[in-house]
Amino acid sequence: MKLLTKEITNKLPALYSQDGKGGETIAYVKYFTPDSSWTWYGCEYDGEDIFFGLVDGHEKELGYFSLSELQSLRGPLGLPVERDLWWKPKTLGEIAPELFAKETGK
Repeated sequence: MKLLTKEITNKLPALYSQDGKGGETIAYVKYFTPDSSWTWYGCEYDGEDIFFGLVDGHEKELGYFSLSELQSLRGPLGLPVERDLWWKPKTLGEIAPELFAKETGK
């Protein structure tokens, strides 16, 4: 499976372009390991290899991850990372409201 298509690349904003939006930052692509619980949500992309987004692994955190690392990763059963083909862009506040509770006062 191709993890990053031209169509998705064209939709992804450049790194730092959503800076300061907090929970309103939009995740345009979702990757996951089908044989474990790790998920990566790409919000920004440098056009070459580096994403900024939400990583949901041992805990949820914002940070950078690379396409090349996703392509080389294998889960516990040896399955590669996949792209969620049915993903529709969502805000980080929708995906992980607990991370942005202070912003909304909830």
